Amino acid sequence: MKIVRVGPLEIQMSLSLRLVLLAICHLVFFAISLLLAFALRFDFEIPVESWSMYRATVSWICGLKLTIFYLVSHYHGWWRFVTFSDLAALLRASTLSLLVIAAFDYILVNTHQIPRSVLLLDSLLSIILLGGFRSTWRLLHESFQPLKTKTDHRNALIVGADVSTGRLAQQIQLNPQLNCRVIGFIDSDPTKRGSMLGGIPVLGDFEDVETVITTWQIDDVLVVDKTLGGWRLRGIIEQCEKSQTKLKVIPPIEQLLSGETRLNGRGEPLIALRDLDINDVLRRDPVQLDVEGISQMLQGRDVMVTGAGGSIGSEICRQIMTFQPRSLILVERFENNLFMIERELRVNAGTVIITPCIADVTDEQRMREIFKTNNVEVVFHAAAHKHVPMMELNPGEAIKNNVLGTKCVADLADQSNVTCFALISTDKAVNPSSVMGVTKQLAERYIYAKSQSSDTRFVAVRFGNVLGSASSVIPIFQEQIRRGGPITVTHPEMKRYFMTIPEASRLVLQAAALGNGGEIFVLDMGEPVRIVDLAVDLIRIAGLHPDEIEIVFTGMRPGEKLFEELYLDEERLLPCKHSKIFVAAHRPYTADEVAQSIAQLAKVVHESDSEIRRMLQQIVLEYIRAQENLQKDERHGSTNRIGDMTGTRDRHRPPSTSIGDTSSLNPARKKL
Repeated sequence: MKIVRVGPLEIQMSLSLRLVLLAICHLVFFAISLLLAFALRFDFEIPVESWSMYRATVSWICGLKLTIFYLVSHYHGWWRFVTFSDLAALLRASTLSLLVIAAFDYILVNTHQIPRSVLLLDSLLSIILLGGFRSTWRLLHESFQPLKTKTDHRNALIVGADVSTGRLAQQIQLNPQLNCRVIGFIDSDPTKRGSMLGGIPVLGDFEDVETVITTWQIDDVLVVDKTLGGWRLRGIIEQCEKSQTKLKVIPPIEQLLSGETRLNGRGEPLIALRDLDINDVLRRDPVQLDVEGISQMLQGRDVMVTGAGGSIGSEICRQIMTFQPRSLILVERFENNLFMIERELRVNAGTVIITPCIADVTDEQRMREIFKTNNVEVVFHAAAHKHVPMMELNPGEAIKNNVLGTKCVADLADQSNVTCFALISTDKAVNPSSVMGVTKQLAERYIYAKSQSSDTRFVAVRFGNVLGSASSVIPIFQEQIRRGGPITVTHPEMKRYFMTIPEASRLVLQAAALGNGGEIFVLDMGEPVRIVDLAVDLIRIAGLHPDEIEIVFTGMRPGEKLFEELYLDEERLLPCKHSKIFVAAHRPYTADEVAQSIAQLAKVVHESDSEIRRMLQQIVLEYIRAQENLQKDERHGSTNRIGDMTGTRDRHRPPSTSIGDTSSLNPARKKL
């Protein structure tokens, strides 16, 4: 294939030729509009002297109008993309031309002046002729462009009928690269059925998807990104699956208008259709957190993130960068992870100072140096060992990193007069059945105890499993699907709370801004999701039928529970200023009590696994009860434990009591 390179000279010549042609077209229209103005003025019986006046004035009137129209850049735009703003510009140019011509005629022409009615008619006719012709050009372009689409085009159905989807439908129709024709819309409002949006009909509501697909031979169902909740999107997916139709995601109109969408050679948006991802079918609406006040905490501050190279830590860093801190200190012990996140953040760092620090949070001397050198003001502590089965095999390492590491960083934050310290915790800390869960509960205890005597606002943030984080079930299932199966699930009734990585990261920032010290913040994550249902969703997203990939149940792994809880039996969930964030009002722990427990653990971290577990059971009594419940689950299956969960109380729903200020949870602290 021969590649022809077009240089700046050729481009300039092409533009100049286009302007010349447009100027000629405008001159023709100006001459016609002036002639029609004379004709209308004299009822199409133009006197001889008026003919003479027309011939004498047409040249300078057309030249003057052409000059004015050029100066206001009226005929620089593409006629096929004419908009109301172009028509407004035409009105301004015609009005200005009328005023200039009238003044010119009045000042310079002493005899046989042009009748004022002719000038007024000429201006109105110019608007009508030029506006009408340009609008007709666009109308013809938009009407015939779909007919130019290949005969093997794909029929598309768009979910939602509003201004945004109407504009997107228009762009899809005009984009031949997509080879797609929009047949109609469906909308949740049944009253819209039968109405037209941009000449495209609304064919039904969300319950009619399967019928519409069959009737109109739809090939693709298109949904605008982030416009539907997970439960509603799942219903549409199921109807598409029954009809063997593909569901695609298209970018919102805001993305097109923000310049994030690339343009083709004719200046038309290139709309990228993408497949569904797991965030699209999250079984609840994604939580949108209120970030007001976060900027006051972060803007112009020196902020540290430990575990900055991990899934949560790196996303926290990305979110922090949007609030323009003075500097961002990245603490990570894995060199490659630190290199990747530092390189990513530097691309749009602007004036923010990025400081990468290779360090282990258990290394007190190294961490002290980092705090001192960088004048840290805010700390987000995400560094932790999180994998439950792995920590069952290495309990001493879990204690060193999750407990002693947290103690080290928290103590240094207190000594350095840090404004706020936020610990990233987990729902596995509630009635923990695993070593990992126990260590995170001990970290929560230490943070609470520390808050009683420190000027630093110590808070913890507790959430469930994070969709798509490193080594979570999502990438594991996706890899198993790529290999053709089977998907391995530990138990058919295994349930977990899920949230997205951005949700988890924003929750951490929001909690740090809301907290007065001593709180454990919990996100309302809706209903827990069965892991097997998540596996089925991923199979569908991959474009396969659930029967095509085998799901194998392998049995529960050491330390796992059938379900997770968000708060302990003695805790209550109390609302705070954000409707989707709650505070777990927990049993107070004294600093001496927690310090003694951690000192006991520090002595046994290098002992045998059984000795370490014995010590953990002495310190965290819930660990013993959880182990007993696990043994019941293994003996009796899932029915007893699930019955306990659903029959006693709903563990993720907050009580009806309401508080507006969480400072009452920690009476020793004044509200900051």
